[in-house]
Amino acid sequence: MATANPTLIHALRNTAKKLKEGASYQWGHMGACNCGNLAQELTPFSKAEIHAFAMERHGDWSQQILEFCPASGYPMDLLIDNLIKTGLTLDDLSNLEKLSDQLILKRLPEARKYLNHNRKEDVILYMETWANLLEDQLLLSIDISDARKTAVNHTAYSI
Repeated sequence: MATANPTLIHALRNTAKKLKEGASYQWGHMGACNCGNLAQELTPFSKAEIHAFAMERHGDWSQQILEFCPASGYPMDLLIDNLIKTGLTLDDLSNLEKLSDQLILKRLPEARKYLNHNRKEDVILYMETWANLLEDQLLLSIDISDARKTAVNHTAYSI
């Protein structure tokens, strides 16, 4: 599972919001699919640029992930490497493309447990649920006792 961090949480929420507001979505287009839309949010690249990068090799996101090599020099590998640097894993990207991460699926409402990987509404729900999961993980990782010590130290010197 991805490393919970504010940048990734914000990117997932913003991507879902843009999809709700009509952002281009086409599962068969490498720059406008599930991973492509998130990549647009996390990198400076457009859907056309992401698609062009992907077309330099064969395969969809799943195939590109399997052949990922950060030292290859292929633009798609550099793009994937940038996504990994935001806290994502290769498994996260693969799961996003198929909407298949079990931790995320367990959090879905009972009536929405079975998602269609190429249905925009399902992608939105998956990303929002994932953002909530990561936010919960991030909040659990915060040690409030450190914040209290800092607040006490700052108050002691404020006159």
